[in-house]
Amino acid sequence: MIVPQFWAEGRIQERVDGKQITVRRYGWSDDSPLAAQAHADQRTREAFDRIVSGETLERRERKVAYNGADGMPIREEIVERQGESVVTRNGYGARCLNTPDVMFVDIDFDEPLRTSVFGFALVPALIAGIVGGWTAKTWVGGLIAAIVVFIVAYRIGVAKKRGEASTNPAPEKRAAERIGRFLHQHPDWHLRVYRTPAGFRLLAMHDVFSPTDMTVADCFQALGVDKVYARMCRNQNCFRARLSAKPWRIGIGEHIRPQPGVWPVSPEKLPVRDAWIAQYEKAAEGHAACQYLESVGNTGRVHPNAQAVQELHDERTRALSGLPIA
Repeated sequence: MIVPQFWAEGRIQERVDGKQITVRRYGWSDDSPLAAQAHADQRTREAFDRIVSGETLERRERKVAYNGADGMPIREEIVERQGESVVTRNGYGARCLNTPDVMFVDIDFDEPLRTSVFGFALVPALIAGIVGGWTAKTWVGGLIAAIVVFIVAYRIGVAKKRGEASTNPAPEKRAAERIGRFLHQHPDWHLRVYRTPAGFRLLAMHDVFSPTDMTVADCFQALGVDKVYARMCRNQNCFRARLSAKPWRIGIGEHIRPQPGVWPVSPEKLPVRDAWIAQYEKAAEGHAACQYLESVGNTGRVHPNAQAVQELHDERTRALSGLPIA
């Protein structure tokens, strides 16, 4: 797990065989901005030489906060460090706990929407328009049906895009059954179970794990872990849990400023960012990120690293507070 303190970007622009080639790469360091720049320049030169030799590589890396480039370090503001765990602020402003070996398992009741909301709503709207027009024998009836269905489907799509759980109890029941089956097959495991707005969060207490272990992959597969979360854990070599509310669930509709919220931001824009964070943190005080439900399995087995992470997690998420989760 790498969460650097400093970031920089290197750039090389040279003419090769009559063609101008420009290559940019990021660098990082926990030591200093100069060390980050040296690392960026080194990575840029290596990429440039490989491109000139004929390799097909991207000329420029995207500036993304998390998991954007198959294992690039986590590019988020460091809020605090507790032992080997690091609390960062993610791209939409929430605080997140990153740990190299204490396993969090993220289980969503419904599969989050990966496509565009507009595309999700358009197909049923078109079908409704055709059926409605044919039934009413007029294009006006079809248009009205299409508009109504589009509005309803669009709202559903927005909720799915944000990872909101539906009111259907079946997915929650299936998730609970998977947990029960897993513990029946692994009676020596100790799991703490939390409720999140969109599903369950499990914290393994009995041992520590490497995110790249097959044991972790098998666990994720058996429990139906969100595929994006599983890939992020593997690529970033860490486990991760959100510690504070999602902004849109606590009445903050404006995106973190300045957009897109990827760290670091220029000094002149920090006051705008700090003002947004102050507003967000004030609103988040009245909400928990998750709610502790129960401990299951062999609860007598507790690894000291897991115990330390659990205490930090429960305090920061307000998991025992009884506050509404968001």
